[in-house]
Amino acid sequence: MIASVPAMELTGTVASLNVGRIRLAPGLPGSGSAIDKRPVEGRVRAGIEGLDGDWQANRRHHGGPDQAVYAYALEDLRWWAVELSPAFGRGLHPGQFGENLTTIGVDVTNAVIGERWRIGTATLEVSAPRMPCRTFAGWMGVPRWVKRFSERGACGAYLRVLVEGECRRGDDVVVLSTPGHGVTISQTFRALLGDNGLVEHVLTAPELPAKLAADLRGRLAVAAR
Repeated sequence: MIASVPAMELTGTVASLNVGRIRLAPGLPGSGSAIDKRPVEGRVRAGIEGLDGDWQANRRHHGGPDQAVYAYALEDLRWWAVELSPAFGRGLHPGQFGENLTTIGVDVTNAVIGERWRIGTATLEVSAPRMPCRTFAGWMGVPRWVKRFSERGACGAYLRVLVEGECRRGDDVVVLSTPGHGVTISQTFRALLGDNGLVEHVLTAPELPAKLAADLRGRLAVAAR
């Protein structure tokens, strides 16, 4: 087993903390979606299933302990604001991509699977990349959105809540430890999109969600036939 590397490194801050309720909106399925996250002030409890006040319409594909909290970098959100102008002439607000934590100064794309972050009094663990879906495409209303988002590669990271606690806008993001296997969110995203050359490496991360690991092992089995 590859040991974790202690870090205790301040990497950035929470620029915005966002939660969402199920809403109907143009482009979204008739049952609605909670992808429209809005910034909130004050301390919010982070529990095993996510942030207090945050909802998921489709629990089969969203939410749960392995996808309790979604983080996206403000730097990447700003890149998209320029890229998508003038369609989003007023810019992209924090929470636009359905993220709970809009971070600044954190290299979310290159975070390591199993990396542990302390935010406020909560401890979170990087678990998986966000895969673009039909709901995300419908919400954004941008032609070829899934393809464009995938090609950019700045997918953001889902996090588990290992130690429940409270967090808020302005909290430091402190990396407590980083696993030695070095499997990053970016590598996992590319493997899940079809880069079979990365699959075996990604599977060395024991913190990878069981469903994703099973999907990747199944792909290896098919390729070996």
